[in-house]
Amino acid sequence: MHCKACELCVTDCPFDVLALDMDRLTPKGYHPAYMVNPDACTGCVICAVVCPDAAITVYRYERQKAEA
Repeated sequence: MHCKACELCVTDCPFDVLALDMDRLTPKGYHPAYMVNPDACTGCVICAVVCPDAAITVYRYERQKAEA
């Protein structure tokens, strides 16, 4: 599925990770959501839950611990 720019993920993200990409268009002519601040993402999956088109998949990665 493709993003239809409904902005539900943008408005519901508690960490302001997402925004609409005004420089790109989906095949249907919408501006897709993208991660404007990926380091702030906690993997909470709220964005994927609220997306009516199931256009978002969240992957959780373990962050490497910094060596002292």
